[in-house]
Amino acid sequence: MKKQLSFTLITLLLLSSEILHTMCATNYGEALQKSLFFYEVQQAGVLPDWNEVSWRADSMENDFVPGGWFDAGDHFKFTLTIAYTATVLAWGLYQFGDAVKKAGLDEMYKNNLKWALDYLVQTDQGGKVVGTIGKDGFDHTWWGSPEVYLRKMKLATELDERPYDVISCTSTVALTSAALAAGYLIYKDAGYLSHAKSLYEAANKTRDNKDQGMQKSYYPATDFYDELFYAANWLYMATGDKKYLDDCEKDFIPNFPLESQSTERKFTWGFCWDDHSQAAALLYAINTGKDEWIEQVVRHLDYWTVGYGGKKVDYTPDGMAWLFQWGSTRHCANTVFLALVACETILKDNSELVTRYHDFAKKQFDYFFGDNKIGLSYVIGMGKNPKSVHHRGASGIHDDHWNSLGTDADDGYQTEYAHVLYGALEGGPNRDGSFTDEVGAYQNTEVAIDYNAGFTAALCGMIHLHGGEKLADFPPIEKPKWPEFLMSASINQAGSTYTEIKVYAMNHSAWPTRVIKDLSFNYYFDITETIEAGFTAKDITVKIGTQQHANDEGVATISEPIQHKGNIYYVKISFGDGRVVMPTGQSEHRAEIQFRVGLPDGTKEGAWDSTNDYSAKGLEKGNSLVETEYITMYDGDKLIWGKEP
Repeated sequence: MKKQLSFTLITLLLLSSEILHTMCATNYGEALQKSLFFYEVQQAGVLPDWNEVSWRADSMENDFVPGGWFDAGDHFKFTLTIAYTATVLAWGLYQFGDAVKKAGLDEMYKNNLKWALDYLVQTDQGGKVVGTIGKDGFDHTWWGSPEVYLRKMKLATELDERPYDVISCTSTVALTSAALAAGYLIYKDAGYLSHAKSLYEAANKTRDNKDQGMQKSYYPATDFYDELFYAANWLYMATGDKKYLDDCEKDFIPNFPLESQSTERKFTWGFCWDDHSQAAALLYAINTGKDEWIEQVVRHLDYWTVGYGGKKVDYTPDGMAWLFQWGSTRHCANTVFLALVACETILKDNSELVTRYHDFAKKQFDYFFGDNKIGLSYVIGMGKNPKSVHHRGASGIHDDHWNSLGTDADDGYQTEYAHVLYGALEGGPNRDGSFTDEVGAYQNTEVAIDYNAGFTAALCGMIHLHGGEKLADFPPIEKPKWPEFLMSASINQAGSTYTEIKVYAMNHSAWPTRVIKDLSFNYYFDITETIEAGFTAKDITVKIGTQQHANDEGVATISEPIQHKGNIYYVKISFGDGRVVMPTGQSEHRAEIQFRVGLPDGTKEGAWDSTNDYSAKGLEKGNSLVETEYITMYDGDKLIWGKEP
């Protein structure tokens, strides 16, 4: 009987352990769903109907090439990183499409990928591409949402349209070709293939990275043979034309990078936007089956796992493969993706290596999701996340004090992020495993489309291996965390014949961030004592004194007294163009107006009394402004703030 009880107890414990493990296991389907959501956050231009980000709206509609993705936590669009990212995403779907479909994410994945590919087609300017769209300098100095970027840029630079450049940079043109060739494999769109072929020919002919335009300040492309090698392999896969492999053997392989002071092909470093050598080697090994290139792939993956030739990538003390301080998770995720692809293709019959690289993939992804010494998940919206993320749109900030975000600072400025940036992969830890949780710590807290590229593609492989499915109730519809439009006021003066009011009309919108053209507010007052003194509403005088926008398109006007009901009247103050009140900075998110309502000078005392005025409730005298719901604000005829009497 004791033996039976013991056996039962052990069985229960094992089952409990298994259940607990299952409960704690990462849902890779959820992670992929959220990573794709991040790409929808990054969409520029007129948003498609399938975009599910409730707090985003159209932006940068007049870009020379509309659409595409914003690059990172700012609003630049770089064809280099869009093309890099689109190629990797296409590769993930190409290799693990069945798993993506099984997780219920096929449509979402294809929608997001096609969004980027269609943008890349538009960048093709006949052998050159539009390289960068954005205002150099302005983009990194201003912190705000993309929906109001153009209005702020106009104010700061007098420009109505974002600058752009057209470049012949071989790396960028070749990557654009690679992306469209990979896209052809997914969609069988003849247009993609046509552009891919012509761009490849142009890049192969140019063979020069001198003409980089604005991208050089942010993503300086170095060698170009790796991008040509990469693009040629994708075109071979898309067409079956051996001439692309011939180009590899004739020109690109002889220029494959070498280890420092060695004749050995380079196997160190990692796959990223500026180094496609190892990714191209893997594709070439898949396409040709040549042993020497399979060995090249193994050398690289061993460098990242067990070490090769006395060299091994660094690891944090708590177990993450760490290559570089900028976007450390990005480099690791990219390698995980290459490992997963290799295991499904050239290494599938080598059980030892498959086990090694699958274990590596699982451990690294466990680390990303919180299995590390500080217990932080670097995937936003999954597990315990850092407080800070370097992303302007997600902050929803209305003034210039972005350094307060993610802190407990009691400085009167916004510290809470408006939005959850679901699915974004943060830059990650330092070499020692530490993490600087500050919005200004770009190396740790910034996010980017290229950071999520290998991560997203690798998630397809993780679903293939471990399963996962999308959430039925994602994404949530966000509700405002604070008033988006509001009024603050004080009583400048309250004389025997007049009331002088100072008001701030404020725009703190973030769901989505927006401006309003027909913006106005009402100030209500009770004229019972005025009527009792023998006057009428027609005797009341109104006047605007000081106003912030007296000399621009936002100049305000004040109405004559308008009866609300009974003896309660109001004046309506209307902005010439309410869009001057915009959540773009300390001097723009609020518009100051001072105005008077009263009777002519010399009127006997007692005919005017502000203490019974509806809109004067709770206001203080002097410069101390008080948020008040008794001064109502309107978008046209629609009440957007306050309570009418």
